[in-house]
Amino acid sequence: MAALRPRVLIGNWEEDACLEEDRLREFMRKRERGELLIQKINKLEDNLLKKIQLSVSKDGFVHFGDTVMLLNPDNKSSPENHYGECGSLTLAINLDEMSLYSAGSLQAPRGVSAVKSGEPVGRNTFCILSVDGGAVGEPIRFGQNLALGTTGGFSDPMLYLGSDHKSFIRFAKKSYLQQVFLTDELSYLTCWQAAFLDPQMRLEYEGFPVPANSTIIITHCHTNRSLAVPRNFWTSSYFGKEYEVTCHTYLDSHKAEEDKNYWKIVTGNPSNEGATMIDRPSPHPGGIRKNELQEET
Repeated sequence: MAALRPRVLIGNWEEDACLEEDRLREFMRKRERGELLIQKINKLEDNLLKKIQLSVSKDGFVHFGDTVMLLNPDNKSSPENHYGECGSLTLAINLDEMSLYSAGSLQAPRGVSAVKSGEPVGRNTFCILSVDGGAVGEPIRFGQNLALGTTGGFSDPMLYLGSDHKSFIRFAKKSYLQQVFLTDELSYLTCWQAAFLDPQMRLEYEGFPVPANSTIIITHCHTNRSLAVPRNFWTSSYFGKEYEVTCHTYLDSHKAEEDKNYWKIVTGNPSNEGATMIDRPSPHPGGIRKNELQEET
């Protein structure tokens, strides 16, 4: 015998129907405005993971207006810092999970981190900017002030790499050293300088153009501390394992900066669009040059 069913609607059916219609209208409104969570995440990922064409250096130097990557090179001579595990790291915009849910664009202040990806994308490419009237296309020089701005869809507003003295409320989360951040205000806190690697030759090279893809030191003008990746402080983020970036000068027994402070300003490969000069194969495999072989023989 079939179960008896009511022939009339009972309960708060009208209220439920109205609430369902309201939810549908709200969903359609958010979808039209691009305010849905999945739309925000997709938009942010499109900017973060968008492939960026790096500037090609025709004269071997770095210029104002160039789009570059900042790479902390691998150095297996320091096993205590797990260099073999980390490899080369690039400076990148730091994004926690909450920022992906809260907005579809970057908001200042924003942290930075070092990531393993060597492919130039939106989150790990920067534009070199002049702060003292240098023209676009003019080579930057050792000891000259410069700024580093974000690229890859985040130019409105552009965020600038900055740092400030450590305080009780302002410090790096893991190492408690001087923090590095991104801000939307261009000021003395966002001024940096490139320094020659050898401290004994640093004064002699001041004023010379900075070569691209060569190891240098990047120093913060206001605090006189150098950009660094300690490599023993890391976090798990939306994009995987990322390493803390600080502003701290690590000196060895000879008063020279350690490899934690080493950086390369990476430019594009002219023979392979989309690649970098770091990806370019060495003309002397194994690091042995022809003249060195002749000297040995």
